[in-house]
Amino acid sequence: MRTIDLTPRIGTLVETDLATLLGGRHAARLRALAKNRGVLVIRGAAMDDAQQLAFTRTLGPVFDAGGGEVYKVTFDQRESPDLWDYNYGNFSWHIDRTDTDLPPFASILNAKRLAPAGGETEFANTYAAYDDLSEADKRLIEGLRVVHKVEASYRESVPNPTDAQLAKWRRHADKVHPLVWNHRNGRKSLVTSTSGTHVVGMDEAQGAALLARLMAHATQREYVYVHTWQLNDLVMWDNTGTMHRVRPYDLAAGRLLHRTTVLGDEPFDA
Repeated sequence: MRTIDLTPRIGTLVETDLATLLGGRHAARLRALAKNRGVLVIRGAAMDDAQQLAFTRTLGPVFDAGGGEVYKVTFDQRESPDLWDYNYGNFSWHIDRTDTDLPPFASILNAKRLAPAGGETEFANTYAAYDDLSEADKRLIEGLRVVHKVEASYRESVPNPTDAQLAKWRRHADKVHPLVWNHRNGRKSLVTSTSGTHVVGMDEAQGAALLARLMAHATQREYVYVHTWQLNDLVMWDNTGTMHRVRPYDLAAGRLLHRTTVLGDEPFDA
């Protein structure tokens, strides 16, 4: 297995073969590399669902949200008749599953069909973004807590939701998470996500300004890797220290990625 860093602060290309991935010989190294580099890219990893699940299981237990262990990321309702509209939230910067106390460790996407233009996925390193904050900002935000709402994840992509959409999103209870994630490994990262609505105990306008400023800081070019997809790409990212979003594309293009997810073992309140 050979690795090549794609940018100085985030993203690593992993060169290996399918048998090595499925055998799990480098699973511990891949987990550590994902935590250190945020995003891992493996080109030409043509896998069927059984193989993708087998690879995912070498990294840890597989998450099933109730719709199966393989989730189809697409707006093609034939492929995903029940969950396709949740994908509107993917167009905004987010950390997966801020509606839970224990978020996933990592997600893995395998590209099956692509749009002719657009649809790149951007990833932002929230470890590096925290590290580069001024000492004054670190003191300011330590101990602050933020309310997260599922419906807020769609405020940019669905500005005029229907009553049915609001009802679906509001089935998820609001959650309160620390703004600074104190990890077991001694490192810290920002819990910045579009789902965050306000800072507990802070004036609403001041809290909104702070969250917007931190989001702008965390998504500066030096913290971001932009992945331009090729068919059969396998991309894995550390959800505990990385935000992501997809760039716009034609929703009728049939773009389809199969996602598997590794269960987390570190709550936001670690």
